[in-house]
Amino acid sequence: MALFRLPYSFPSTLPSFFPKILLPVPSFSISCSSKSTPNQLKNNDDNSNSDNPKKPKRLSEQSSWEAKDSEGRDYLYRLGKEADNMNIAVGARAGVIDDLFTGNFLGKDSDIVFDYRQKATRSFEYLQGDYYIAPVFLDKVACHIVKNYLAHLLNVKIPLILGVWGGKGQGKTFQTELIFQAMGIEPVIMSAGELESDRAGEPGKLIRERYRTASQVVQNQGKMSCLMINDIDAGLGRFGNTQMTVNNQIVVGTLMNLSDNPTRVSIGQDWRESDITNRVPIIVTGNDFSTIYAPLIRDGRMEKFYWQPTKEDIVNIVHRMYEKDDISKDEVVTIVETFPNQALDFYGALRSRTYDRSISKWIEDIGGIENLGNKLLGRKKNEELPVYTPPQD
Repeated sequence: MALFRLPYSFPSTLPSFFPKILLPVPSFSISCSSKSTPNQLKNNDDNSNSDNPKKPKRLSEQSSWEAKDSEGRDYLYRLGKEADNMNIAVGARAGVIDDLFTGNFLGKDSDIVFDYRQKATRSFEYLQGDYYIAPVFLDKVACHIVKNYLAHLLNVKIPLILGVWGGKGQGKTFQTELIFQAMGIEPVIMSAGELESDRAGEPGKLIRERYRTASQVVQNQGKMSCLMINDIDAGLGRFGNTQMTVNNQIVVGTLMNLSDNPTRVSIGQDWRESDITNRVPIIVTGNDFSTIYAPLIRDGRMEKFYWQPTKEDIVNIVHRMYEKDDISKDEVVTIVETFPNQALDFYGALRSRTYDRSISKWIEDIGGIENLGNKLLGRKKNEELPVYTPPQD
């Protein structure tokens, strides 16, 4: 559309060729446009109304759904932008969502399975009895845990990882679990089988998630926690002709990064300044740490502890193991001296073999191995299995 406007009067100074007397010329406009359509007329009306837009209605004056951050982004935008949202109970917690959705009739946390979903820690209620903890082992593990919880007060470099290594069957894992039970620690425990996956990057991400879970135990439950990885050399060690995979490299890099930055742990979401993870210690067990990538086990990142129980430790541990069988400590000393240079698991297997004769006799009494299925699994509710007493000879 072209628009031309002529002025009401010309300038006061005119060239000489214009006549002296001029009549006033009225102002008019010329427009060239195509025929207007109803849609265009409607759009013109909308544009006229857009000058005074209506303010969008808010859900509530205190609604956290529409709260803006410093960048002008609301809560739902930030929540959706995170690749993996750790706050799985956000939809049902008072103070996060409007009280309309978290009424007192449902309780403050209406997500009833939240506690069960979050239970990734290990408790040790099954450890019933008076077990023996080696003083040297207790001192090393307890000191490592306490130092990491006091790291912000100590002006020294404290290794995040404690590597407990030694011969097979020496009770490294069991002794550590006894210490956790005595100290009231709820650890997050991983095994070497979780350090490999058919998807690249999954084991490293899993380690970071488990580490953050242990940190959340400290923050939300007020209990001490740690991350424990059993038999780490079986998952990361290099033996003979074994192949190094991408996941092995990522796991090693993840553990090295955790050791260097234990309070900044990402699982894929955007970095936030307020996302500070509580430092929690890491304890790993293994048989031969020389097969692990050397920069991971250096002194600044990992503190090594070689566990080789003495004869006194073995006698005390085995005595507590045989205590229910009414075997005296002198008899335990005789057993240890009869089978010297054996790992602790040997004496546990020796104790279980003492019931073999009684079990074989019970199999013969019920009519042979053909009836084992019905006797063990298809028995009636009021029918009880036999009770075995420790052999006396």
